[in-house]
Amino acid sequence: MLRRSEQAQERWKGNHQAIDRWLNERQELLVLYCKTAGLPPFDSDKQQLPALTDIREFCSLLMDYISAGHFEVYDQIIQASPDKAKEMAALADELYPLIAQTTDVALAFNDLYSDADEHADLGEFDERLSGLGETIELRMEFEDRLLATLDQHDLIGA
Repeated sequence: MLRRSEQAQERWKGNHQAIDRWLNERQELLVLYCKTAGLPPFDSDKQQLPALTDIREFCSLLMDYISAGHFEVYDQIIQASPDKAKEMAALADELYPLIAQTTDVALAFNDLYSDADEHADLGEFDERLSGLGETIELRMEFEDRLLATLDQHDLIGA
C-alpha cells in the first residue's frame, strides 16, 4: 500500500493543489495505519493493542481522507474535461459505487472506534483493522484509475 501511495505522489503530485493535499493525507493515513497495526517499521508487541489516542487519531485522519476524496477530489477529476464528459461519466458510474462500498467499510470502522474509551470492546480490533487495510488498498486502486484517466486525457494541470 505504501509503495502504491508513493508512486501516486511521484506521478501526480504538483499538478493540482487539491490532489496534492489529498495524496499527502493518503500517505499520512497509510503511515498511521502501519503504526496502528504494528507493521514495520513500527514493530510493536502484537499482543498489545494500540493506545486509544492512536486509534482516535487514525479514525480522524481516515475520515479526513475519505471526505476529501468524496467532496473535493473525485468531482474535480470527473469534471476536468467537458469534451470528455460522456467518458468520464461512464467511469464515474463504474467506480463510484465501488468507492462507496469502501467508504461504508471505513465509516463502520470509524463508528466502532473513533470514540473508543477504556471500556470499549477491542477484542476484534486487529481483525477489523486488517480488513480495513484491505479495503483501503482496494479504494486506492479505484482512485488511481480516476487519476490515470487524467493522464490519458492530458487533463492534469489544466
